[in-house]
Amino acid sequence: MVDDLVRNMQSRSAELRSLNARVRFVLGAPDAIILLDARSTPVTVTRADGEAECTLRLSPENLGKLMDGRLNPMLAYTMGKLKVEGSTGIAMKLASLLDS
Repeated sequence: MVDDLVRNMQSRSAELRSLNARVRFVLGAPDAIILLDARSTPVTVTRADGEAECTLRLSPENLGKLMDGRLNPMLAYTMGKLKVEGSTGIAMKLASLLDS
């Protein structure tokens, strides 16, 4: 599941470029981490851990739903399905990019 999410993000790297930030997705299990680096050229999406301006904590299923447009980011946040650490501005920009 996590590898599928990585591939999905990699396929959208061109549109994620405008984020210009590093975002870490913590998906429950200790080894279920995705690091999106939209500062690098090209944009990289890996299963590595690292420093990020924004960390999003959610389940792999909910990340998949967010990326497919089946879960509204604000609703997920309000319902506690999505937790944001660090820059909420980056999280909101990412939500609009994923939602498009």
